[in-house]
Amino acid sequence: MRSRIILPLFLALAAAGPAAAKDEAASWAKARQMVVVTTADWDADHGMLRTFERSAGGWKEVGAPAPVTIGKAGAAWGLGLNAPRQDGPVKREGDLRSPAGVFDIGEAFGYAATAATAMPYRALSASDWCVDVSGSPHYNRIVDARVVGEKAVEGSTEPMRRDLHVHGDQRYRQGFVIEHNPQQRAQGGSCIFAHLWKSPHDATTGCTAMAPSLMRRLLGWLRPEDHPVFVLLPRPAYAKLRAAWKLPLLDGGAR
Repeated sequence: MRSRIILPLFLALAAAGPAAAKDEAASWAKARQMVVVTTADWDADHGMLRTFERSAGGWKEVGAPAPVTIGKAGAAWGLGLNAPRQDGPVKREGDLRSPAGVFDIGEAFGYAATAATAMPYRALSASDWCVDVSGSPHYNRIVDARVVGEKAVEGSTEPMRRDLHVHGDQRYRQGFVIEHNPQQRAQGGSCIFAHLWKSPHDATTGCTAMAPSLMRRLLGWLRPEDHPVFVLLPRPAYAKLRAAWKLPLLDGGAR
């Protein structure tokens, strides 16, 4: 009797499998703006950033490619809109790798009271911290210590007003959140941003850094109603996943 039940169930699942399989690209199907960063391989600490817009005719590149720096140790699969992957390094807290995959773009932030952007904007204060302490209820969140209490940010190494806390550092003068690990998975990695670079030769601790002129262009271009997403992949992984993930063709191609 048991075999009579299991066999039809197995055949039904096998037949439904392809149709029932989740289309990962559906998770970013509404995106009409895409920021794409590609690197030579998993261990490269720099890459090229491109911007694309999608219309009925597919993805079209807008603006010129520009150099960026990423994590000192390269990239590793992060936790974003695509399913978790194991065919490469996997992002962990403190590993000095930038998360790879497809991610929502979150709020913009900066030292100034306002910014020329349509994105939601957070004017940073001296009491704003991004909590990088795994296990904290505020892990991977930007919080105001005046609101959550000084105890809640104890141990965090990410003051957002770096100009006030880190010898005048200007790297967070303008930036935006890359929504990696929004589920706050323990040790999954935290506080991942696009921000200004210290120099074209300085890699980051896991963020993507760029020239001020490029950041201004991105902030002026991004529109929340277009559901912008951020993609970071080594070129071999990009080539492998491009069709299934419905990503743009690179190097002048259109799709």
